[in-house]
Amino acid sequence: MIRLNLVLLAAVIASAFYLVHTQYESRRLYTALDRSQAQARKLESEHEQLQVQKRAQATPSRVQLLAARQLQMRPVTPGITQYVTVFEPQPAGSTPTPER
Repeated sequence: MIRLNLVLLAAVIASAFYLVHTQYESRRLYTALDRSQAQARKLESEHEQLQVQKRAQATPSRVQLLAARQLQMRPVTPGITQYVTVFEPQPAGSTPTPER
């Protein structure tokens, strides 16, 4: 009878330790999940801010201003436009025909 009581006592103590360990692990995982979700929210907010900044940097007026100031570009006018025509090579033995 004493052996049975000792075995049952050991089983109760083992299950108690297992329960404490399981609760600790559950809390640890919940804390890690909460931290990960907070970091995800922070990264999402930062991503949205970067998207807004990107759109602000890419406005047509700003791009035109930077092109004129830093790259010394100027608007296209017909007086300075040069047209390039590409002549395709003719196969051997054929007569070239003028393009229209």
